Amino acid sequence: MENTPAQGLTRALTLRSVVLFGLAYMTPLIVLGTFGVVAESTGGAVPTAYLLALLAMLFTAHSYGKMAAAHPVAGSAYTYVRRAIDSRVGFLIGWATLLDYFFLPMVIWLIGGAYLQAQFPGVPFWVWIIGFIVLTTALNVRGIKTAQRANDLLMTFQVLVIGIFVALSLRHVLHLGGAGAMASTAPFSNHATTLAGISAGAAIAAYSFLGFDAVTTLTEETIDPKRTMPRAILLIALIGGGIFLVVAWATQLAHPGSAFDDPSSAAFEIAKTIGGDLFSSIFLAGLVVAQFASGIAAQASTSRLLYAMGRDSVLPRRIFGRVHPRYHTPAVNILLTGAVGLIALQLNVATSTSFINFGAFIAFTFVNLAVIATYLRERRAGGRPGLLGYVIAPAIGAAVDLWLLANLDGKALVLGTTWLALGICYLAYLTRGFRIPPPELTFEEEPPTIAESV
Repeated sequence: MENTPAQGLTRALTLRSVVLFGLAYMTPLIVLGTFGVVAESTGGAVPTAYLLALLAMLFTAHSYGKMAAAHPVAGSAYTYVRRAIDSRVGFLIGWATLLDYFFLPMVIWLIGGAYLQAQFPGVPFWVWIIGFIVLTTALNVRGIKTAQRANDLLMTFQVLVIGIFVALSLRHVLHLGGAGAMASTAPFSNHATTLAGISAGAAIAAYSFLGFDAVTTLTEETIDPKRTMPRAILLIALIGGGIFLVVAWATQLAHPGSAFDDPSSAAFEIAKTIGGDLFSSIFLAGLVVAQFASGIAAQASTSRLLYAMGRDSVLPRRIFGRVHPRYHTPAVNILLTGAVGLIALQLNVATSTSFINFGAFIAFTFVNLAVIATYLRERRAGGRPGLLGYVIAPAIGAAVDLWLLANLDGKALVLGTTWLALGICYLAYLTRGFRIPPPELTFEEEPPTIAESV
């Protein structure tokens, strides 16, 4: 099958539009949502973990930019690896990425539930999780566009909450320790800091960066994508990473160390310390609203990907390629994603984010390798691509991604490896023992057939 570009798409997105979309997808407030978990892993050196994650993401962002310029079509890592390396390897990368999509809504609901339980400890945790799942699933089945319409407002609210949080954190530090306390290096390195701890923390912190690569799905709607997309990807990683670093530094200054009543809702505890009950309530509202909207979007995206895979017979068409006769949404896929979210009742934030990062690091590694494969192909064709940009930088990116992958939670490594093994078995079935190419996911839009969910 040939990869057919989506029909009816208009190239209208500028560099600014793409960057804003990427930052919105990353949900800047998430750095506070996972702060306690990263602090616990690093021994109170959260900014260092984010700095390491940022450096890793910059190398990988460079590779995504190269591949987006070489293949200006939707599909992201799946398409890049399929075209640069092999269709079968590309299928497995898409399969690994599917693990991210499955668990992303669950993690979003888990973080939101943890913070609500911290504010309302008398309400059982399962009530919040099931409440998130039922509400977002009902909205997505009916095709409500809540997340899309509220996106700009939510971004403004998030930036406002983040700005107030940082300002109050620094005021708290100045009040307790004076100007000299601002120069403390403890947030970056202290007696509890270890290389293993920083690596584990960076592996979790990388969750906050998921989304810088998502803008590659907008390639066919971007003006001059070969020039715009590489710049946008790097800017998103840099700006997002800069926000994460500043927020992590200010928050770690305000609360040195990693001792919290509950690491999963640590920022709520800090918000109450630096701003009292009023600001802690505002912070909680901002986080929960952001998580709710993100959950709607993530569940809708997951169900849309499953629908595309079913429509193209990558997954069983009778199950995944169907839409609701009344609402014209992939209802079965939406319900399945909601059911997967129930796993949150048995997991914590650290383990669940690691599940997502497993698929992400696999995809990131192979996008870097796809750049090197492109270099070799162009050299054989007589081209002269740059050694630094096409070999050295992506090799460093791949090595760092594999290092972070190795530092993920042990349960995530077991689940991820099992998921990949299932993918290999399913690929063998689809390709009749690897004798024929696997079906190709085309990412075509079909407005008359399926309604958008967000």
